[in-house]
Amino acid sequence: MDCKRACAPSVLRRLHPGMANRKLGCLSIFLFVALCASVLVNFILAAAAFRFEGVNREGEFRPRFREILLERGGRGSENKIAVISLRGLISTSMAGNVGESMVDDLRWELEQARNDSNVRAVVLEVDSPGGEVTASDMIYHAVVNTRAKKPVVVYMESLAASGGYYVSCGGKYLMANETSITGSIGVIIQTLNYEQLFNKIGLAAVVFKSGKFKDMLNGARPITPEEREYVQNFVMKTYEQFLGIVAKERNLSADTLRNGIADGRILSGHDALDYKLIDGLGQLEDAFAKAKELGQAADAKVVKYAPPLFMLGRLFRLFSSDGNSKIELRLPGDLAPKLESGRAYYLPGFYAP
Repeated sequence: MDCKRACAPSVLRRLHPGMANRKLGCLSIFLFVALCASVLVNFILAAAAFRFEGVNREGEFRPRFREILLERGGRGSENKIAVISLRGLISTSMAGNVGESMVDDLRWELEQARNDSNVRAVVLEVDSPGGEVTASDMIYHAVVNTRAKKPVVVYMESLAASGGYYVSCGGKYLMANETSITGSIGVIIQTLNYEQLFNKIGLAAVVFKSGKFKDMLNGARPITPEEREYVQNFVMKTYEQFLGIVAKERNLSADTLRNGIADGRILSGHDALDYKLIDGLGQLEDAFAKAKELGQAADAKVVKYAPPLFMLGRLFRLFSSDGNSKIELRLPGDLAPKLESGRAYYLPGFYAP
């Protein structure tokens, strides 16, 4: 027994190096397996990203919007009706879900629809009070480009006024609910004059300018008659462009519009039909049916475009090295459009303060 006790430590000492080596070998295998698993997961994520992000026919990077099924089609049919939504203020300063702005999102969605051979027609849902002149014009032309390849049915929901109606004019068939608010054909620019407030608190603005019109919307002083005439002429030229779009797309007389309903007034869907600003009344399902009819695809399924679940490019932008990334929380009270001084808008007058 004494011999066993004496020999045990020496035996254990001889076994310890082998046990340590085996443990080290197991740890190495575990780390290798973990590394392989990490590489595999990253490969799968990258593959998913590139599945939803691709290159268009012109070789430019484009996201791939996913499709949410709204209505089933005929068995075995690959035909689709693509539903695209335009909601809220139209502005290049409004962040997009995929692109830098909501304008980018709309243009890319329309591009995807017109380049997809299985999409037989497009339904553009519009629920917007309008917005910036240039942003509205950009989306309008994107709708017209899509209409040149396949039918575009515009469905006006609660509100499709001013810039919302401008965009809608690009469609082949315009439909609205009877209670929709539309029309408001006009342009608005606003500024704020705070000269009297400055006088009360003893402040004065000091301006150095290179020309007499350089600070023509300066709120610290009254606007001059010459400046007022200049801005008004600019507004009327932009209004004439809007009027010309409506007259051309709706086959109406510009003079009749100018002397009639194109004075900024809003119209119900029912009145808009009477004035031939739209082609029909109905529900969203009626717009789907009209798109199937125009696209000659009665068996088509209806899909709604939505942002991809994972976007590699957006993730890179989020963690960009400029240090300026931020998360913005918008509360319900902040959702009303805020007009910026000096910008031209296609908006109903009730949005001006």
